[in-house]
Amino acid sequence: MSISDCFSDLLCGEDSGILSGDDQPECSYDFDYSSDFDDSIAEFIEQERKFVPGIDYVERFQSQVLDASAREESVAWILKVQRFYGFQPLTAYLSVNYLDRFIYCRGFPVANGWPLQLLSVACLSLAAKMEETLVPSILDLQVEGAKYIFEPKTIRRMEFLVLSVLDWRLRSVTPFSFIGFFSHKIDPSGTYTGFLISRATQIILSNIQGSMNI
Repeated sequence: MSISDCFSDLLCGEDSGILSGDDQPECSYDFDYSSDFDDSIAEFIEQERKFVPGIDYVERFQSQVLDASAREESVAWILKVQRFYGFQPLTAYLSVNYLDRFIYCRGFPVANGWPLQLLSVACLSLAAKMEETLVPSILDLQVEGAKYIFEPKTIRRMEFLVLSVLDWRLRSVTPFSFIGFFSHKIDPSGTYTGFLISRATQIILSNIQGSMNI
């Protein structure tokens, strides 16, 4: 089944009327530094490889097999919503992680923007459910310049498709898994831990937004 067929199925039976055309929250990463924590970090690094697209993902954008500008627009929207609701930076990162892994496996149509918007909303909704205590309704999540508005049942179908493509592997190992560890290594006294974490967070989020422009 093509990706276009997948998205068409999601809207099957839907009324066509359902579509209408920098401060980060404070975060902390607390760790209990046991004697074997270094070994755990090594295992995390190995596991992280299982939660990222293949090594040729960026090359597909550079060769224009995939539309880099469309992805950038989706990531920018995700970050806007993250700031609007004060979501954790990890929520935004996971949203983009799910988006990239899905695109790597299935691709997306370049000529039509609504499937990618639907995918972006679904990925953000899943990430928010994974990480946030208070999650806005699916309709309320579609804010900050969303080009299309989808009914909740349409987004839930898209969520299920994302879950299926990702094999339900949402608890990704991310750079945020290592921030506390390396901050402690750099500054064992904890004097500058807050600054280090804040700066690392800014770099991580900046990287996911512009990583296809290499």
